[in-house]
Amino acid sequence: MTQRPNILLLHSDQHRYDCVNVDDSDPLPLRTPHLDQLGAEGTRFSHAFCPIPVCIPTRNSLIYGVWPTKHLAIANWGTEAPRPAREDLPAWPSLLSESGYRLSLVGKWEVHPTRGPLDYGFARHLPLEAYRDWREAQGLSRHLTENGYLGCTDHEARPDQTQLAWGADHIIRLLREDSGDQPFLTAWCTNEPHLPCQLPEPYASLYPPESIPPWPSFPDPLAGKPYIQAQQRRTWGLEGWTWEQWAPVVSRYLGVVRLLDDQIGRILAALDGLGLAENTVVIYTTDHGDMGGGHGMIDKHYIMYDDVTHVPLIVRWPKHAQAGATSDAFVSHSVDLAATICDIAGVPTPETFQGESLLPLLAGDTSHARQDILSTYFGNQFGLYSQRMIRDERWKYVYNATAEDELYDLAHDPGEIHNLALAPESAAELARLRRRLVEWMEEIQDPLLNHWIRDQLLEGRTR
Repeated sequence: MTQRPNILLLHSDQHRYDCVNVDDSDPLPLRTPHLDQLGAEGTRFSHAFCPIPVCIPTRNSLIYGVWPTKHLAIANWGTEAPRPAREDLPAWPSLLSESGYRLSLVGKWEVHPTRGPLDYGFARHLPLEAYRDWREAQGLSRHLTENGYLGCTDHEARPDQTQLAWGADHIIRLLREDSGDQPFLTAWCTNEPHLPCQLPEPYASLYPPESIPPWPSFPDPLAGKPYIQAQQRRTWGLEGWTWEQWAPVVSRYLGVVRLLDDQIGRILAALDGLGLAENTVVIYTTDHGDMGGGHGMIDKHYIMYDDVTHVPLIVRWPKHAQAGATSDAFVSHSVDLAATICDIAGVPTPETFQGESLLPLLAGDTSHARQDILSTYFGNQFGLYSQRMIRDERWKYVYNATAEDELYDLAHDPGEIHNLALAPESAAELARLRRRLVEWMEEIQDPLLNHWIRDQLLEGRTR
């Protein structure tokens, strides 16, 4: 009997799509050689989008294989809607564990407020708080508070004492322990590059602020856009910031991404050295992106820009999937990855799952590939706020239930600066996307789609 494949899930937090697989022609100075190599040996998905650009909801979508509109854990804890997911949904970790896989997780969980990974079938979990204990035992400060969410240089730690290096050390240890006959799924869920970006030298100085060009979405006057976007700048105290003020923040972000890449390189080298690479599927992705100055904003809330919805996704499966391929099919990384993991492991996919396995795309079969994608948002620490996004290759439509609609022609406006929702020449595209959004919402049984909103969208009575 052929041994079932191992699965190594490398899952970061808040990693922009345009901050991985950067080639020499890109103006951004960042280089990610190890993720680039992973992409050269596997398949890179150029149109992967998160089901919601918020940590806890999108992680629940990954675990349960359903859209947030179904699992209903729609916001982070400490908000107006801090509810856990429904208890009647099957989760793939339990299914893999029951089928004989040994599951381990190092790092971030953020799926349920009281039930941890061990309650979901994981045999081992090393939480991020254990790093704080380890760091303190090294004689280092337990937490750095300088400069708040904007980040700072960690003048105390060496690169090998960072949370990323600590996590990689434990992943490598687990790979050594799991190099027997039992198939394993090992997940490394980092907190990085989520702000605040706190990093040691030489990474803190690796990308000088003056070498970093503005994002395509900067600057943005926010003309004709929902009021909440300008309010977000004011809430964070960032109104009127120039790129010279943003560039040091982005510099730290890029440095953390490079530190993450280097630690992934160590893990991949260990996988090779242990003779596990040929029978291990390696998946790299993140939960959502990061504004980092895009549109003059920080973090990820109350917007559906590509800065936060478009995410990196790379899958490497030696001898079973195309190497060096780029798939342009639209995928919902969390929802589709749940079905994919079951498919890889040979575990029947639950009927509740709403995603599609990526294995046909990995084999080059695009006959059933999506031509567009949906993303959702419900609000977070600054209040509830319903949004739905439909995006295809050229156009993006954002339905803001209590604010102005947004329509962007990505072919001519990749930075999503100019809202065309009221432009007469775009009326046909707007109507088409509204109809398609209603179809999506019907498909996922979105509770937002009551008869009032259906009429608004189909009859064009929203603007």
